[in-house]
Amino acid sequence: MIATRTPTIPESAPFDEKQRLWLNGYLAGLFNSGNGNGASPAPARPDLGTLLFLYGTQTGGAETLARRFAKEAEKKGFRSAVRDMDAFAEIDFSAEKRLAIITSTYGDGEMPDNAQAFWDFLAADSAPRLPHVEFSVLALGDTNYAKFCEAGKNFDVRLEALGARRVHPRVDCDVDFEDPAKDWFANFSSVFAPAGDSTSETATETPAATGFGKSNPFPAKLKANINLNQPGSAKETRHVEIVLEGSGLEYEAGDALGVMPRNCGELVAEVLAAAGLQGTENIAIAGAEATLRDALIRHFDLKPFLTALPAPGTAAEALVAPLKKIQPRLYSIASSAKAFPGEVHLTVGAVRYELDGKSRKGVCSTFLADFESRADEEKTVPVFVHRSPHFRVPAETSRPVIMVGPGTGIAPFRAFLQERKAAGGNGKNWLFFGDQRSAFDFLYEDELKTFLVDGVLTRLDLAFSRDQEEKVYVQDRIRAAAAEMWQWFEDGAYFYICGDASRMAKDVEKALLDLPVLAGALNEEAAAAWLVDLKKQKRYLRDVY
Repeated sequence: MIATRTPTIPESAPFDEKQRLWLNGYLAGLFNSGNGNGASPAPARPDLGTLLFLYGTQTGGAETLARRFAKEAEKKGFRSAVRDMDAFAEIDFSAEKRLAIITSTYGDGEMPDNAQAFWDFLAADSAPRLPHVEFSVLALGDTNYAKFCEAGKNFDVRLEALGARRVHPRVDCDVDFEDPAKDWFANFSSVFAPAGDSTSETATETPAATGFGKSNPFPAKLKANINLNQPGSAKETRHVEIVLEGSGLEYEAGDALGVMPRNCGELVAEVLAAAGLQGTENIAIAGAEATLRDALIRHFDLKPFLTALPAPGTAAEALVAPLKKIQPRLYSIASSAKAFPGEVHLTVGAVRYELDGKSRKGVCSTFLADFESRADEEKTVPVFVHRSPHFRVPAETSRPVIMVGPGTGIAPFRAFLQERKAAGGNGKNWLFFGDQRSAFDFLYEDELKTFLVDGVLTRLDLAFSRDQEEKVYVQDRIRAAAAEMWQWFEDGAYFYICGDASRMAKDVEKALLDLPVLAGALNEEAAAAWLVDLKKQKRYLRDVY
């Protein structure tokens, strides 16, 4: 029998690279798919070359999209690869020709934790030229922040400056990103698919017929709703317990719970009265009809009405036309499923404030805090689990853990301590907690003291800022404990922060940078390198908002 070689299209043929790749793939399928008995060969999948997806993520959303689109790319005929931006040093960029960047923005304009080192690499004067690379950027963000999608914008501009060719414009997504993200991938991938190729249409992810998630939250029952602050406090922090039995939802310590809130009836009534509407008017929404009042409570973000109410005589459809869809809020889970099977706990700071002389409320925080008083609402809390695979306790139970969680930032660390206790390891646990006043604001005081007595919590450092004339914060306690903390790091400790991104997290990072100087005899340059290395080892993890 004479062996035959699969024919290929020569480079001199009158086809461009995309067409040649597709035809080569077709020929390979045609000549290699037969079953030896004269049957017709199976239809060939085109070979569209390699497509590299690089993701930058803080809470896992960008990674989820990257992996989903990579699967869709393979169905089209690409050889796809998905890499964490932290792994950039392992990538031979001289060999990569097609690059899909998917990144969120952390806080107000910063790179996600796993993207910072890659950005530093690209932003350096020594960064490689990339004229052979074709790319596009999908940026995830939140228009509530001034520097909306800043990380994605920076990558987009810098890649072009390095000579890479943008083959599809960057798409900036608000929190409701599903549809624009799908459109971005369909358009970007079609750049490389030959005209008329039936595989060039984006595959649509079909949700499971059963099962609860973001698009289909579980209507959960609220079991407990307790104010953790004592009378006299300037704050209202709620411990909320939600029943998950019957949902099929599972979570791990470090995950977040998505809550789909409903707007308060008082604000809806105010909007209707200002527009001269009854609320009984029917409007079309999501392919169905709903009363205007129900739509305003369940489906729309009413933030624009906090500063400017509608004019009298506004039609119902015109009232809702400019409004965005109401979005779920994510709360760090404050329980371990091992300690509380069938339940999930949250630590929620209720937001109440004055605006233009009127009392206003945070949408989701008071939806939960005032839940029992909402007599006109159905008594369920729509929820889903949001995975945070990058925010977990160490798999090695012997590893030391340092946690910094002032205020509601205590939430995931309550879960971590429960998880560490259930795991039964001998790893040491050190918690930094702070708030305003110890007499009123010591959240979970009894539980934390019990963890100390039981030996689950090795050390507890407290910073109540208003208990003395000079304010003291968690970052001050970190500097004061520099020598012992440095030893914990030398022993392989993991370091976690949860809470306010705008000030606290930045102040804590500055204190962390001081440790090698104060206790490790390093200079500032070496201290900065130490912190970068800590992040690369994924021993410095943040859940900040």
